[in-house]
Amino acid sequence: MNSDCALRSSILRGSFFAGRSFTQWVLGIAFLAALPLVPRIQAQAAEFGQWQILAKKLPLNPIHTALMHNGKVLMIEGRPTSPTPFAGVWDPATQTTTEFAAPYTMFCNGMVVLPDGRPLIVGGTTQFPPPAFTGISHAAIFDPATNKFTMQPDMADGRWYPSAAVLPDGTVMVFSGTDQNGKSNNTVEIFSITANSNTGTWTKPAKANWVPPLYPRLHVLPDGQIFASGLQTQSKFYSVAANVWTNCCTTNYANNRGYGTSVLLPLSPSNNYKPEVFILGGGRADDVTPSTNTTELIDLSQPSPKWVFGPNMSEARIDLNGTILPSGDILVTGGSVVSEIASTASFNADLYHTDPSDKNFGKFTSAGANSLPRMYHSNAILLPDATVILTGSNPDTLVYENRIELYQPAYLFNADGSLATRPTITSVEGGAAGKFLYANTFTVKTPDAAGISRVVLVRPSAPTHAFDMDQRLVRLTFKANTAAGTLTVNTPPNGNIAPPGYYEVFILNAAGVPSVAQFIQLCPSTGCL
Repeated sequence: MNSDCALRSSILRGSFFAGRSFTQWVLGIAFLAALPLVPRIQAQAAEFGQWQILAKKLPLNPIHTALMHNGKVLMIEGRPTSPTPFAGVWDPATQTTTEFAAPYTMFCNGMVVLPDGRPLIVGGTTQFPPPAFTGISHAAIFDPATNKFTMQPDMADGRWYPSAAVLPDGTVMVFSGTDQNGKSNNTVEIFSITANSNTGTWTKPAKANWVPPLYPRLHVLPDGQIFASGLQTQSKFYSVAANVWTNCCTTNYANNRGYGTSVLLPLSPSNNYKPEVFILGGGRADDVTPSTNTTELIDLSQPSPKWVFGPNMSEARIDLNGTILPSGDILVTGGSVVSEIASTASFNADLYHTDPSDKNFGKFTSAGANSLPRMYHSNAILLPDATVILTGSNPDTLVYENRIELYQPAYLFNADGSLATRPTITSVEGGAAGKFLYANTFTVKTPDAAGISRVVLVRPSAPTHAFDMDQRLVRLTFKANTAAGTLTVNTPPNGNIAPPGYYEVFILNAAGVPSVAQFIQLCPSTGCL
């Protein structure tokens, strides 16, 4: 960011005035007034994207969020002054929230979206507000059609801060958390549900041979294994079928990356779906120790994979978010140098470029700066219109942020700052009732078929505590029929590449401008759940 942009950003945030004299304060206002606002803002939008605070505030403090296939966002509540458990559904179209009671205290739970499109919530805490942070064994399914929860059979033991992952067969793996006695739960439980059923079942707990961190960062790999990328320095593979954990590799950063984030980079058929994992930031959440701005990458297709340092972020970050955009680039937002100390908040947004044909491949560039501290309990969510919202945050103990920030990435703007013309999807066809099979094809009808350069599937966001449990992007091969205005698109080969469930279909033109997404349900040949 150039000096004018940086100064303007600091003035608008108020940080410019901290510790400055009245004369300097007046000069700062004069400088701001003298800058050519409209051309400069337009230029910034074209290069860095555009940030704004939405007018309507949330009535709750969203701890865990999930984008659903109706385009609305489920928000699990964590209000520090309310002992009553709440949840809400936020509608991007109206910016309004429907709030309702939750069946139990889901504070610091795990959540993924089942293949049938219903969010599964696992665990939480036995008591809220503090001091008790012992885990609860409850689980529930949320139905976006009715805005109601259905309680599920309890897990064997409590889980507070658990992680979950949708597996290639459509079942859900749950791991870690603190149990009802305040001890680490090092068992794996698998949740299964049959089609058109409201009640699932749990497998017998399978004990791991190690004690995991809370909220371990779990990724489903193209070979079907699970990769635990952090927070600990020792990374591990897990075979679900054999219930075997094996050591993989050790990070170069010597400390645990507590509340750092981890992203499975986009999977592409052009390189045989090479799995690469990107870990960023983190530190000790002790309100004292500074976090790190370092990143690391690992290529898990190698026979002896090793972590290597990636580029440094513009700021040190703990409690950050990493969000995959339809372009495949990773938007890095929020966090702070020290956890829950608002004066150390990290405002710069960084964009990590993942496309080898991009001149900035493997580098960070600026994505502007948001305005509000987005720290502990903050979330970043990609919406179907290819924008991103930042929600929540506890910038200080018992203080929460209820304003929403919207980010429009630079790919939505022309060079002069005007809005780019977006490709459009008229319809997505080829599946029975919107259900699409692996190793098959579907048809995208679009008047822009001649100019489409990329088709991608994006699994909707479900982030909490600096990690998105459901996030995934898969690039697809396709053929364009310009005369017919269609794209014939190949679905992923199996559930290892894209676990069953709902995905957003984005098409992008040669300039990298994405469409508004349409949802499809990806299913195994045995049928959709």
